[in-house]
Amino acid sequence: MRKEINIETWNRKDHFEFFSKFDEPFHGIATKLDCTETYKAAKANGHSFFLSYLHKSLVAVNRTLEFRYRIVDGKLYEYETINASPTINKKNGAFGFSHVKYREDFEDFLALALPAIEKVQNSDRLMPPEESGENVVHCSAIPWVDFTSISHARHYARPDSCPKITFGKMTAKGDRLFMPVSVHVHHALVDGYHVAQFLEKFQNLMLE
Repeated sequence: MRKEINIETWNRKDHFEFFSKFDEPFHGIATKLDCTETYKAAKANGHSFFLSYLHKSLVAVNRTLEFRYRIVDGKLYEYETINASPTINKKNGAFGFSHVKYREDFEDFLALALPAIEKVQNSDRLMPPEESGENVVHCSAIPWVDFTSISHARHYARPDSCPKITFGKMTAKGDRLFMPVSVHVHHALVDGYHVAQFLEKFQNLMLE
């Protein structure tokens, strides 16, 4: 479900018109989040740490209004629900794109995520079997690198306004565990202030 936003009366009309003309309208922020409690809980309950933090990132996305805006055919829409399109590693060293539907309850999320991931791991295709649509965030995990910044491959001829979230290698500092997280967003829709709001929500969820 989505609803169209009247750009003419939107409080970000000037920002929308200004940044929409950019060849590269995306801006990015990289930071580190404390993931100690989420990691310990995942291991104690026999859950995937990746799916645990992916779910919490999606909860934070869906609770941050600006992360639910998309530009489609030059029009602005607010989506009711945002799903995930994460990259999934395969045994042969390659990866595939997936489509994982969002559910606020973690167990309900797992029931949808696990078969979706298995389908990608057993496929020799890059793209997911179903079209992801615009109401997604593009997610990727690079668990081998404790990065401090990151860039993304972009096809500039193809319109894109979906946020991109990247998770890195977990490292220890004292008795706490930290993970780098990079967030890239379309500046016509999202400012640094809104990224900070998302990161605060995400961090609070990771500490539960």
